[in-house]
Amino acid sequence: MRKLSVLCAALFCLSFTASAQDSTAAFDASTSASEPAAPSSLIPADREPWQLGVGFQYLQFNVLGQKFHDFGYQADITRYFNNWFAVEGTAIAGFGSIGTSPSIDAKSFFIGGGPHISLYNSNHFEPWVHVIGGWERFRFTQSPTLGDNSHAAFMAGGGVDYKIGGGRLYWRVQGDFLGANFGPSFSKDYSFGTGLVFNF
Repeated sequence: MRKLSVLCAALFCLSFTASAQDSTAAFDASTSASEPAAPSSLIPADREPWQLGVGFQYLQFNVLGQKFHDFGYQADITRYFNNWFAVEGTAIAGFGSIGTSPSIDAKSFFIGGGPHISLYNSNHFEPWVHVIGGWERFRFTQSPTLGDNSHAAFMAGGGVDYKIGGGRLYWRVQGDFLGANFGPSFSKDYSFGTGLVFNF
């Protein structure tokens, strides 16, 4: 009889625990149904969070007493946190020459990151600006006097994206001011470019 009483008490405790769990689950379900779900992301539904850009650049330099231009390739990736604010990472590799006799090869490379702000809208045109802090390197391959030079640098400018089709593909036009402290003076350089931007 004692064993039967213990068994009945154990079954009663187990059934009470199970019913308490069922009522808690039902309460959670009703609460989640009545309350709106929290957004899973800060990105609004009308903007893709990532952009990948590739393009072609014309770069005009005035550094180390030399004026020259490079033609280069640019790649950038941008992560949006809302419709207008993003963080961008950019790399530009330029190739050109200084018109001396003999000609001197002049290669440039810039890499950096910073804020990217756009005016998002439903129209085809989307203007934007960015400020990129980073590192600039020049390599003059046929000149022991100029040689390799690198320094902290920045790039500031903006452009316009034209939305093609459904909005996942943009055509971009941009212009930038590039600055760095090479040699005795601050270099003031410029770049203009165009390319494609993929949104995903």
